[in-house]
Amino acid sequence: MSDQPQSFRYIPPRPPLWFTLAWTGGFGALLGFLTAQGNFGLMIPYMIVFGAIVAALAYVSMTFLKTRKLAGPFGFLVLFVLGFLFSGFAYALLVGVLGYIFGRQAIWLSTGDYRLNQPPYVTTKEVLWFYTFRCICGAVFVFLMAPIIILIPLSFNQEPYFSFTTGMLSLDPDAYSLRWYIDILHNGMTAPEAIVGWWSDMWNNAQWIKSVRNSFFIGTMATILATSMGTLAAIGLSRSEMPYRRAIMALLISPMIVPLVIIASGMFFTFSSVGLAKTYAGLIIAHAVLGIPFVIITVTATLSGFDNSLTRAAANMGASPARTFFKVQMPLILPGVVSGALFAFITSFDEVVVALQMADVNQRTIPRQMFSGIREQISPTILAVATILVIVSIGLLTVVELLRRRSEKMRGLSPG
Repeated sequence: MSDQPQSFRYIPPRPPLWFTLAWTGGFGALLGFLTAQGNFGLMIPYMIVFGAIVAALAYVSMTFLKTRKLAGPFGFLVLFVLGFLFSGFAYALLVGVLGYIFGRQAIWLSTGDYRLNQPPYVTTKEVLWFYTFRCICGAVFVFLMAPIIILIPLSFNQEPYFSFTTGMLSLDPDAYSLRWYIDILHNGMTAPEAIVGWWSDMWNNAQWIKSVRNSFFIGTMATILATSMGTLAAIGLSRSEMPYRRAIMALLISPMIVPLVIIASGMFFTFSSVGLAKTYAGLIIAHAVLGIPFVIITVTATLSGFDNSLTRAAANMGASPARTFFKVQMPLILPGVVSGALFAFITSFDEVVVALQMADVNQRTIPRQMFSGIREQISPTILAVATILVIVSIGLLTVVELLRRRSEKMRGLSPG
């Protein structure tokens, strides 16, 4: 008989049939509640009908299909057909996706797999709280993200409205258009005119293109200035012999705490006395001041795991302080520096309060132009610009997350 320990795989107990039917029926009742759209006369009947349909779907999946690979497509097909007969293609597609989830969920519940990520000794109440807590977190996430996500389909609206038209809800291709994205490139012109005038005068005539150009120019210059000053400040504050470290740190990160209205007003009166108000230089300096705290925080966090013996070894080998910084210290803290630079760029790219005080007509940034568009002319072009800003922000934050993981791997805080 072998002395090697045999691997043990925990097999959770199967719950009773009523448990799975009750939960899946409850999710179906929730779908019926949402379908009623606040109509109290239809709310109770819809909840009963949808709960019964989803419960029956779960029973068929558990009894005959028995695998998630079959239960998911079966649930999608059943609810898609019912939704198409009940309402239309758009609603059928939505409930079809939910049917796919419900079908797989029925197998997940009936086999007891919902306990696989829990220790065997947990009680029913602990399992219930485990998933309840995650549902609450998911609901909060949806609540925060829904206003942002809903902008994306609205930006493709053919009509000049800030609401979903009947054609959009029915997924009619004619109800969707790129006209508002074309309007960004050439304000107020038709698509052929915009294409013809693309290279000749787009960069000088289109208001949105001017704003894009200003945002990238001001954001880039402010990022360079904020990254340079913030990195040097973080290195100085990381030294133990630095006097008044806490007071200086509090002063440098104060732009994150003080309301932007106060900062913008103070900068405007200060810069007006030296001739920097309503200029590119003044707006760049103002945005750099707002971005420096983010650079300081990220670089300081990176320097917390830095081995100072490396700089002392470089000094013993005869390297100058500047050479030690660029050859030894900078490569190791580079992920933190780049992350801080990205945060500084995002801060400048999305800032509007300081731009309202400091920017002239020639220095209008994208947020400033959006603010003016909302006040002066209501146009879905703002939704198209907002969609582009969301995509850019997601891309930059993805880069920040990748750099954070790379920094942790370099410092040995996570497996490679």
